[in-house]
Amino acid sequence: MFFLTRQTKHRSWICCFFLAVYLTSPPVSAKRDSLREVTDGAWEEILTGEWMIEFYAPWCPACQQLQVVWKEFADWGEDMGVNIAKVDVTEQPGLSGRFIITSLPTIYHCKDGVFRKYQGARTKDDFLSFVDEQKWKAVEPISSWFGPSSVLMNSMSALFKLSMFIRRCHNYMTEQLGIPVWGSYVIFGLATLFSGLALGLLLVFIADFAFPSRRFSSSDYYQKKQTMEQARLIQRQEDEQEADGEADGEEDDDEDDDDEEDDEVWRRRRRGSPEGRPEPKGQGFDEALRKRVVGNREQQEEDDEEDT
Repeated sequence: MFFLTRQTKHRSWICCFFLAVYLTSPPVSAKRDSLREVTDGAWEEILTGEWMIEFYAPWCPACQQLQVVWKEFADWGEDMGVNIAKVDVTEQPGLSGRFIITSLPTIYHCKDGVFRKYQGARTKDDFLSFVDEQKWKAVEPISSWFGPSSVLMNSMSALFKLSMFIRRCHNYMTEQLGIPVWGSYVIFGLATLFSGLALGLLLVFIADFAFPSRRFSSSDYYQKKQTMEQARLIQRQEDEQEADGEADGEEDDDEDDDDEEDDEVWRRRRRGSPEGRPEPKGQGFDEALRKRVVGNREQQEEDDEEDT
């Protein structure tokens, strides 16, 4: 009886010991996923270290077949010191434009910011040998002009993001708001037109402000402009005076012709008709004709004095 009691106490102490060890031991953390995902917001982390990156789309059959192999390859990444990652181009359009993804799946190798496109077989052993034996050194790297961090590729990334934004807006208007497809196209067309006009006006204002015309900015421009306007006004006045002078000359010629006709008539009146007989007109008619001739001469003399 005493032996059984002692044995029971001994077992109790053992159970308490294991319970205390279990409670005080730190929790075992789950193993971190060896396959990483790269996003538009944190893509610059691939510029440091060594990376193997797969660009895929969920709807691509070839990408779906490669997923199992790529996952197995990722399990070896930590042992080789290589980061294995993937990029969903449907969710990350900016990276799709930044790397100019034209076929799926596409695989890139990156070593300290230098990118090379993988063109070999797509098996786990080929991936391992490509990294472990450094076969990537035999592949020509991508030019810095077309590197993902270049200005050109930044522009392409923004363009792809804009295209994806437009596509989502189109889907929202046609599916959620019930707008017809042609109506959505009209809205985008008008938005493109007005945005282009606004951008053009903005560029013109910036150009005029940054690079003003020398002709308008010159201090003598407005003075020269005023002088030219005065010269034009003077020339116009001279032309008008010449035109008036020509008209007056024609009137004087007409008056001279009239005076000559009157003189001729007066002479004929005084010496009579060609047959030597006096004209049958009366004395009153001759007096009126004489006054007319004298008045025309006086008017001509006054006009000559005004001209001089």
